Amino acid sequence: MEHGVVIGLLGLGTVGSGVIQIVSEHQQELKHQVGCSITIGKALVRDKDKYRGSQISQNQLTLNADEVLNDPDIDVVIEVMGGVQQAREYILQALNNKKHVVTANKDLMALYGAELLKVAAENGCDLFYEASVAGGIPVIRGLTEGLASDRITQMMGIVNGTTNYILTKMEQDGRDYEEVLKEAQELGFAESDPTSDVEGLDAARKMAILATLGFSMNVDLEDVIVRGITTVTTEDMNYCKQLGFTLKLIGLAKRTEGRVELTVQPMLLPNSHPLAAVQNEYNAVYVYGEAVGETMFYGPGAGSLPTATAVVSDLVTVVKNLRLGVSGRTINSPLHKKELKTDEEVHSKYFLRLQVKDETGTFDALTSLFAKEDVSFEKLLQWPLDENEPVAEVVIITHTTNRAVYERIYKELENMDVVLDVKSSYRVEGGQA
Repeated sequence: MEHGVVIGLLGLGTVGSGVIQIVSEHQQELKHQVGCSITIGKALVRDKDKYRGSQISQNQLTLNADEVLNDPDIDVVIEVMGGVQQAREYILQALNNKKHVVTANKDLMALYGAELLKVAAENGCDLFYEASVAGGIPVIRGLTEGLASDRITQMMGIVNGTTNYILTKMEQDGRDYEEVLKEAQELGFAESDPTSDVEGLDAARKMAILATLGFSMNVDLEDVIVRGITTVTTEDMNYCKQLGFTLKLIGLAKRTEGRVELTVQPMLLPNSHPLAAVQNEYNAVYVYGEAVGETMFYGPGAGSLPTATAVVSDLVTVVKNLRLGVSGRTINSPLHKKELKTDEEVHSKYFLRLQVKDETGTFDALTSLFAKEDVSFEKLLQWPLDENEPVAEVVIITHTTNRAVYERIYKELENMDVVLDVKSSYRVEGGQA
């Protein structure tokens, strides 16, 4: 091992270039950390003629994945190419060739993580994926190592920078969703096809990975109830502000007596909540442990060097394990059987915005519907919309109820004669309650 460790890269885009920059510029620190040199062997690229800078030479580039995956001199393969099926095949090939793997691919790990970790264990190889969640924030290592002795009961976080940027700008500037999305695309904060981000799918993949690790159970992507931000309006933002709340796209994984709830959706947070202050493209994950209490991981959720930092940190762990002779022994099968909460077991408060007939009896009809379901109001505000029209806007924040009851109320509201329109509905989260 004194000859050093050689790495091969699959992909040399934003993150791959960042990895090469850190490995090249931090040689002294890396050698001090692991006791040997780390060098770049080959990098798989789509176009060899594209200028790559001075830190990698032309003869280190290849268009053929086998030159990385089958090269006996390459010890560790770093997958930063994206996509799912091709990346899965390459990683399986690398593991079966007894090469350790570091990946930043959350889509892949959310869909095939259990399979790939099993193959890694069978081959005595390490497979690490810190960079797949929250970019440069070491939240996975925090869960698996820093909080390993604790029992995690809840993780809630802002794990998608694009949607947080959009919601921040909508709140600060009072501009609508479409306008801010267009600006985010122009600035490079949002993809030309933003569906995965704005519909909450990206955040759901990350929460599936965090829940699998934090709760030690095999969580699938379809276990996460998902709702995106495309219907959020500036009016909603204004009401939230007046009531002392901030609207964020929150990923939530909560465990109570062995049963879990997993969701990604826009939620109201009290302005005093630490996540309410997380702005623009920043990410943060709030973790509750039975022993430690509350901790929060905060930092840039994307970008070349932040994400590459997480990749290289995983690489350092791989090399340390190689030198200690303990590769492939860090992977544990899940401790707990997956049990999801029913709708009756999911409790929270809710925000509702309604347009109603501004006439006698409307208020009584609303209160009797909620009373029938034994749900009381924490706040209820009413504004006339137009002096000449008998229409009012009503904003309600309920006391805590369960999801099954709330969905019954919501359906009845849609069918009530005095309710003209259910404008919006969001969950309200204040913390552990």
